[in-house]
Amino acid sequence: MKRSLMTAAAACALTLVAGCASLGMNGSGETAEVAPVPVPAAPPATAEAAVAFVADAETRLAALSEEAARIQWTRATNITFDTMWLESRINAEYTELQVQLANGAARFNEVEVTPDVRRKLNLLRLGIVLPAPNRPGAASELAEITTRLDSTYSVGKFEYQGRQITLDEASAMLATSRDPVQTRALYEGWRTISPVMAPDYARMVAIANEGATELGFADTGAMWRAGYDMEPDAFAAETDRLWEQVKPFYENLHCYVRSRLNARYGDAVQPDSGPIRADLLGNMWSQQWGNIYDVVAPATGGASSYDMTERLVANNYDARKMVETGEGFYVSLGLPELPETFWERSQITRPRDREVVCHASAWDLDNADDIRIKMCTEVNAEDFYTVHHELGHNYYQRAYKDQPFLFKNGANDGFHEAIGDFVGLSALTPTYLNQIGLLQTVPGEAEDIPFLLKMALDKIAFLPFGLMVDRWRWGVFNGETSPAEYNDAWSANMLRYQGLVPPGPRPENAFDPGAKYHIPGNTPYTRYFLAHIYQFQFHRAACQQAGWTGPLHRCSVYGNKEVGARFNAMMEMGQSRPWPEAMQAFTGQRENDASAVADYFAPLNTWLTAQNRGKDCGWEA
Repeated sequence: MKRSLMTAAAACALTLVAGCASLGMNGSGETAEVAPVPVPAAPPATAEAAVAFVADAETRLAALSEEAARIQWTRATNITFDTMWLESRINAEYTELQVQLANGAARFNEVEVTPDVRRKLNLLRLGIVLPAPNRPGAASELAEITTRLDSTYSVGKFEYQGRQITLDEASAMLATSRDPVQTRALYEGWRTISPVMAPDYARMVAIANEGATELGFADTGAMWRAGYDMEPDAFAAETDRLWEQVKPFYENLHCYVRSRLNARYGDAVQPDSGPIRADLLGNMWSQQWGNIYDVVAPATGGASSYDMTERLVANNYDARKMVETGEGFYVSLGLPELPETFWERSQITRPRDREVVCHASAWDLDNADDIRIKMCTEVNAEDFYTVHHELGHNYYQRAYKDQPFLFKNGANDGFHEAIGDFVGLSALTPTYLNQIGLLQTVPGEAEDIPFLLKMALDKIAFLPFGLMVDRWRWGVFNGETSPAEYNDAWSANMLRYQGLVPPGPRPENAFDPGAKYHIPGNTPYTRYFLAHIYQFQFHRAACQQAGWTGPLHRCSVYGNKEVGARFNAMMEMGQSRPWPEAMQAFTGQRENDASAVADYFAPLNTWLTAQNRGKDCGWEA
């Protein structure tokens, strides 16, 4: 996850409101209202004024963003009352500045300016995740709510078998348990941390929608969708189009997995038709299913000749070596080594002496060279991939560091997520593991189906979840879903998109969305859906550039500096150009294209179709 400097909280300190009254003391020592201080009228909206406005905005944002990032880092790596207080204050200040500048940018909507200035003016309006309305107290309230929501999630624990356990512990047990009584207890137990969030969340939505309306958007969801170089409704339609491209493959995978779960647990736990029981899939949010590979492996030839976690342990990997290996991939493409400050300042393992946010993230604290990751790294296959992913954010941040401040971002937020995922596709191949000495030999074609099935359990299984999270939020933001309907709408989306149901009835006060970090953390989620499309589009293009002629799923571009040069050229563009131009710079295509997903998984889809022959696939939503 990329930690955005366009912070998700709100603010009040820097408002410049014409005619604001201040308070003083009268002769008797009582508070008395002081006459408003006149504020000079804004200069005429001209092209020259627009250039000056943008230059001033970038200077102010760059200065305050570094202060905000350092305070946010401090809170994320040491959660206390004081660090929460500090983050709430700086988030409020930063978002108030963003709101002020967004409103100022609107003055130039009808002024003819150069394309770069116009793009920067538009980005000023779109750079706020949760906009505070321009009225006293609103920004501070929003900042307090968002900090409280994030911290409530991060310190969440629940009672299990007589002791308090964390999400990390619960997730580890859920990944390996094959007892449906235990998986249900863990699934439902984690969701007891979130009902307390629901009132805060509803209030936050109301405040943010008020702010979005002031900026000229129908609601906050519409504002989010406007950030993709197309109209909000057109973007929603585009994600629907991409989903339709990959949906048949997901339904094929769902059918196969459901059949294997039925064979394992029987009709009483998992019927062989209809939706799948969510807690049986080895992941707290059922967004990736790779942890249950042992349950769904092919009946014959399903065993891999190696276990990635075991290979890491056998080769004496620790957390730092995991990160060094990830760095080595990017360096092999011709990119520079990470700065020494990265190693001095990153949180690579979980501290023992304080509460921290363990959700993996990549940080750019000074818009230059102070890049870091924040992880609670374990030596396992999942974190090996995560390291390669998070470093992708850092290398992207470093590539565009010389762009003007407003262009220091990904071509769109899906690009930022896809950069590391694209590298991760190479990093997971036996080809790469052989290249770096973790495997002595590359397995033959007999292991292709097991390898692709493992990949699909994570990559394909994720796609509907990547879509449904923001589909839920868009409904919340536009008023289609009321606070009383929050949980029912979430469960309905699970059924519609994923074909999943909770293990049992949910309590009336349930707020299951809050049990997923990106909801209380207010991180837009469609970026991850796009990234799961883009990464395969990038991978196919890179393998073609490298002259690879074998199966796409066996391609590794490790060590290919020609690919690295073209890759870096795209990253250096940052957000300076519309995303189709960045896409074209690396892939030669200007459009989103999910056909690369089908190309990558083609052998598996053929195999799944054969396995599902005669079965009643699908489910009723």
